[in-house]
Amino acid sequence: MKRRAKPGMRVLGMLSGTSADGIDVALVRVSDISGHGRARPELRAALEHFACIALPQPVRAAILRVAGGAPTTCAEIARLNFVMGELFARAAAQACRRFRIPLRTVDLIGSHGQTIYHQGGPAKFLGVPGISATMQIGEPAVIAQRTGVITVADFRPADMAAGGQGAPLVPFVDYLLFRDPRRGRVALNIGGIANVTVIPAGARPQDVFAFDTGPGNMVIDALTRHFSGGRKTFDRDASMARSGHLDSLLLARWLGDPFYRLAPPKSAGREQFGADYLYPALEWSKRRRVPPEDLLHTATVLTAVTISEALQRWVLPRVSVKQLIVSGGGARNPLLMAQLQANLPEIEILRSGEFGVPEDAKEAFAFAVLAYQTWQGRTGNLPAATGARHGSVLGKIALPGEVNRSR
Repeated sequence: MKRRAKPGMRVLGMLSGTSADGIDVALVRVSDISGHGRARPELRAALEHFACIALPQPVRAAILRVAGGAPTTCAEIARLNFVMGELFARAAAQACRRFRIPLRTVDLIGSHGQTIYHQGGPAKFLGVPGISATMQIGEPAVIAQRTGVITVADFRPADMAAGGQGAPLVPFVDYLLFRDPRRGRVALNIGGIANVTVIPAGARPQDVFAFDTGPGNMVIDALTRHFSGGRKTFDRDASMARSGHLDSLLLARWLGDPFYRLAPPKSAGREQFGADYLYPALEWSKRRRVPPEDLLHTATVLTAVTISEALQRWVLPRVSVKQLIVSGGGARNPLLMAQLQANLPEIEILRSGEFGVPEDAKEAFAFAVLAYQTWQGRTGNLPAATGARHGSVLGKIALPGEVNRSR
């Protein structure tokens, strides 16, 4: 059912990424632009504020353990779901205090939650073929009740039910932000997983395609935590990696994973590039006495190589690309950015901040826009990006009920 939009709705977009180090909160002003005879209105979205609210260390440790495939119970997952709902609600309130706006002035929340499992490709399970599965925790009913704000969450399953991989979903917003009538562009997000959105010059929505290229920061961050005994969560300024050297044997071992040879659409997560990918190579390198700095250097090169090879194999033969627009934590890694530029010398590399959305804010920004689409009863996925048979209205809506909004 289509709902009447308030002019310039204020929407909070929220998510916790694969590193689970905090909840990103973006306050976005979203409005419809008059259709002028078009079948559907176009959107205008502008970032007003952004904050990252840290997660408590015990919660973060539990998420990383469960998402990494460690033994768990239904009880633990259920409790984590409600704990994360409480923490997302607190993050919304804390962010609004930082932004110096009353929480009651927020019209809508879009919460991606925290992914603890994602299997985008279909497989047989219990004798039933074609089963895909995903789970994002952070109970939206709790968020809606605690904040008094209508909350949209659980965005991926609708796309998967339509035959898609449930990822990537950000391409809808990449198209909104970065389309250009004359220049072909690729939006690259380097979070835990790296993914690209390909936007040909003068593209229509159906011309856009996207896919995950492989690990972004996931392997780098895991190695940093391992070698620092958990004291560091990421290799700030690539300080460890820049003091090391490339181990070509290790790089070749990592590049042997069959994911890299799969044609798009494809998506990935810890199921592909978590412990099962990292630790056999770590043990192998230990026997060869490879220094930690060389492992970090090689992991950083791995991310750059798999991104550039994905573009050279699946994108550049089809689309003329003039600019690569980078967002995510990897945009702050100088070694990674230098490797990308060296591998793609003909392409201008820019950062999303130059287009009004800071590198750390883009995904939270995206889920604010997707929540707005859902509230308006409009599709939010791009089938060419996810592999879905058709567009779908994404997410589930949690209403706050009778809640005191005068806070």
